[in-house]
Amino acid sequence: MSTFGAYFRLWRVGWVLVREGVVSALPSEGLPPPIALAKSFVTVFERSKARHQKRSDRLAQAVERLGPSYVKIGQFLATRPDVVGVEFANDLSQLQDRMAFFPSAAAKANIEGSLGRPIGELYASFGDPIAAASIAQVHPAEVDSAEGRKKVAVKIVRPGVRQRFAHDIEAMYLVAHMQERFLASSRRLRPVEVTKTLEQTTKVEMDLRLEAAALSEIAENTEKDPGFRVPKVDWERTGRDVITMEWIDGTRMSDVEGLRAAGHDLNLLADTLIQSFLRHTLRDGFFHADMHPGNLFVDADGMIVAVDMGIVGRLGKKERRFLAEILYGFITRDYIRVAEVHFEAGYVPGHHNVESFAQAIRAIGEPIHGQPAETISMGKLLTLLFEVTELFDMATRPELVMLQKTMVVVEGVSRMLNPRFNMWKASEPVVGDWIRTNLGPKRIATDLKDGLKAAVKLAEAVPEIAAKTEKFHHQLLHMSEHGLRFDAETAEAIGKAEARYNRSARIALWIIALTLVYIAWMLS
Repeated sequence: MSTFGAYFRLWRVGWVLVREGVVSALPSEGLPPPIALAKSFVTVFERSKARHQKRSDRLAQAVERLGPSYVKIGQFLATRPDVVGVEFANDLSQLQDRMAFFPSAAAKANIEGSLGRPIGELYASFGDPIAAASIAQVHPAEVDSAEGRKKVAVKIVRPGVRQRFAHDIEAMYLVAHMQERFLASSRRLRPVEVTKTLEQTTKVEMDLRLEAAALSEIAENTEKDPGFRVPKVDWERTGRDVITMEWIDGTRMSDVEGLRAAGHDLNLLADTLIQSFLRHTLRDGFFHADMHPGNLFVDADGMIVAVDMGIVGRLGKKERRFLAEILYGFITRDYIRVAEVHFEAGYVPGHHNVESFAQAIRAIGEPIHGQPAETISMGKLLTLLFEVTELFDMATRPELVMLQKTMVVVEGVSRMLNPRFNMWKASEPVVGDWIRTNLGPKRIATDLKDGLKAAVKLAEAVPEIAAKTEKFHHQLLHMSEHGLRFDAETAEAIGKAEARYNRSARIALWIIALTLVYIAWMLS
């Protein structure tokens, strides 16, 4: 990590957030007095126009000024209300990932570089871009096939986006390390771990071969599912920087009037959407984690077609079982069992009291049973859950937060289609079947089968484990007799690295301080 570069980029982010009025719009409650004073001071640097805008609009303008990387960072943080707060996450979720088009010549060069063939050989025709986001843009094209000429969608990675993101993520790491060092209360949220997740997620999203693989996997999983599918991938014309897939003719789910005019049953679409998402989550453990209405189409046959599979989530068998038990506990009002599952899963530290946690869970569960099902908001439930987990030091579980956030988005789309949408009634056929299968007698057979496989693998590994144990034993004996030492080169390298880091940090801080003084003087 370049310390100076990270500090400079962090200063730029802070300056843009101040100028666009984002900092002043943040809540002051609970801030230490020095920080609250600094927050009130920076308002003098705001643009006058920003003071009359909503916080979400201010945030959108700030992110637009910062560039494509920060659109992606903002979208990721929108899935982490446990880290940025529910209200701020809602603001971030409104960010529109719409960027300026990059030239078609650059897109063609990217394709040819990725696939190693000229455009003329790959496509019968190649049109101008029709949509552009922070990471890629989409072009219509045509290809010749055995069935004749057919239309396809070609998605191409934005030139230079990887290098730009690699630089911008340094500032995020700097903030995360500072949080863990100076804000003890934030350590349970694992800010460095969150940043690593962001980095990994975005790197995956920038390799379009992996998006193609996700489309292929979910296509296999959903082959026999009613009312849902994904576009087919053209693997011959897909590489690291380009993915070619089936062109989808349909109506976006965001166009409710268009869906109604096309004669689609909106209530059925709402039920199908939530049931499809739950099948992917519980049955397959693999789900589309960016199911906003712009990524969902309805074709002429009433089939929901999901596109843009850059962000996906996975849940292991154990996590799915814990989730089912927690859900079943809420349904049956067995709050002690819900609390026990949290402790068994390791979600809540063992030093807390199970009964006290069950009491907190009851405070969430009882209002559910006191309301009509169609009025229960998953967003409100999540707000309560995040407050409870904070009280009981529950460590961040990225896979669960992504699932919960996606559930909120899917529920919102379903309610957009059907304002009286009853999520619990629509979910019951899928969730009930999964619970009966995985928490009933079949669970014992499955556990025995998995246990047998694990025992066979362990038996195969016993000779290797024994050899490694013996080697480790000899190393311990040697250390006890001769001690643990660094050689001279290692000790010298550690000293030089520490000195270089401290010197760079001091220089960077002085430069930032002098720059701020200069800006203040220029504005005075």
